[in-house]
Amino acid sequence: MLKTKPGFLLRRLGDESMVIAIGAASDQFNGMIRLNDTGAFYWEMLTQGATPDQLVAATLDKFDGVDEAAARQDVLEFLDSVGFALDDDTANH
Repeated sequence: MLKTKPGFLLRRLGDESMVIAIGAASDQFNGMIRLNDTGAFYWEMLTQGATPDQLVAATLDKFDGVDEAAARQDVLEFLDSVGFALDDDTANH
């Protein structure tokens, strides 16, 4: 299971979604991550803890016309791009 690290918060400014680092997280990351609607959707799921398979399934449920291979590729690319802000909690389960 993957979960966002403490101190990385999703904020919306108008139509834009971005993740910012606060507190101790800002010592290692000074900036922001801009997310499109799909990225914000994934991030919200990750704040509660989600597996890549759960993200793929949610993508298929939410977006019409997306096949599983494309959904899986999108999820893996997203996770790779924000991996530094995620905790891998599989050791605890």
